[in-house]
Amino acid sequence: MTCPFPGMDPYLEGSLWTTLHATLAIEIVRQLAPQVGEQYLVLPVERLVMETTDDVLIMHSAMIPDASVIHTPPTGTSGRSTAVIEAPLRVTTLVPTPIPHTSIEIRDAAGSDLITAIEILSPTTKRGEGRHEYLAKRRSLLLSTAHLMEIDLLRQGHRIPCLEPLPPDPYFVFLSRLELRPLTEVWPMRLQDPLCTVPVPPQAGDTDVILDLQTAFTNVYQMLRYDRAINYTEPPDPPLSVADAKWAEERLRSAGRLASARRALRNSYNAP
Repeated sequence: MTCPFPGMDPYLEGSLWTTLHATLAIEIVRQLAPQVGEQYLVLPVERLVMETTDDVLIMHSAMIPDASVIHTPPTGTSGRSTAVIEAPLRVTTLVPTPIPHTSIEIRDAAGSDLITAIEILSPTTKRGEGRHEYLAKRRSLLLSTAHLMEIDLLRQGHRIPCLEPLPPDPYFVFLSRLELRPLTEVWPMRLQDPLCTVPVPPQAGDTDVILDLQTAFTNVYQMLRYDRAINYTEPPDPPLSVADAKWAEERLRSAGRLASARRALRNSYNAP
């Protein structure tokens, strides 16, 4: 079944994002590889980005922990006893978690030089330590001889650094061509519109190839059968604005997704 939304499905920005991110990268490779000449390679590249929590919730409750003292018998000849004080609490330390992140690289087949880098931004690259790590990588790319394309299909998190304010649209594609820097081409995308079609530049003198982002997204949605995985009766994570939520509900109702999702939910309750 096709996606009920004309472009990006906001329900995929939550817990299912990792599956979309990885598969969309492969679908972009599948679309671009036949278009480039034999002198180029289009490769998926996976790296690990460290995920950390920016904010820790501190609870101020009337909690009085128990503390106990364990007395041990005298040891040696000193006749003195030692007391071991147990820790009154045990808490879970926030340990950075490695999250796989797949990007796309177009390289020169002869010398393996990087020609174009395509980054699909993720929650880990838009916040916390992962953002700092990504900005360092981004800075290296912008100082190199490679083009940089950034695809941002997430409403939350920081946008890429720009001197001018961006429009309030939820989704973007940014293209920094080597010959145009520091200017960056920007394709804003509304929730109500299909995802855009953008040019992907190879080396100077060669014709741009075309990335149809909507086709890539539609193929992934259908291949992974997201219509079965998403509960459209609940609001998406993160939630939409009031106006967008009303529009989304009308789309889901006209597509019959609300009725089918509620029916599937009732059947799961009645299942033995």
